[in-house]
Amino acid sequence: MQRYDLELFADYHQFYLQDEQAVGDLSDAWSEEASIRMLAVAPGVIGVGTVRDMDVPVAIEILESEPQQDFEHFDYVLECSLSVTSGKLVVAGCTDYFPEAKRIELPSGIYRVRASYADLNSLSPDAMDGNDSYRLQLWLAPPVGVSILKRRAV
Repeated sequence: MQRYDLELFADYHQFYLQDEQAVGDLSDAWSEEASIRMLAVAPGVIGVGTVRDMDVPVAIEILESEPQQDFEHFDYVLECSLSVTSGKLVVAGCTDYFPEAKRIELPSGIYRVRASYADLNSLSPDAMDGNDSYRLQLWLAPPVGVSILKRRAV
């Protein structure tokens, strides 16, 4: 397993994972449904919604196979697929300067992405501070649509 612990500026309440060669346009993907589920998907890119538009902790794990379901520490868990044809995954806030964004080298292919969201209800009254965190686990797997594995209690 490879693990990367990052702090990303979640401007506009989101950050991206995308294939380095993907266009990265999520403007049409952020539908009302995607906004509610806090996850937008387009070819070669996913947008992960956040509860704050500040720096947020993000863990990226590249795995050999599907991980065990360890959902007890998370408020909300979703899965989707992401095609990474270039062999480089870019992780960035939506307003980050793309050429300087974090890159992770990995084998080309279709990845399952499990997005796990923790401590979403820990926000301060002004929504500027909180203990929310985000974990993205990726492994090679056949493509799937977006599915919710654990629903968020609102």
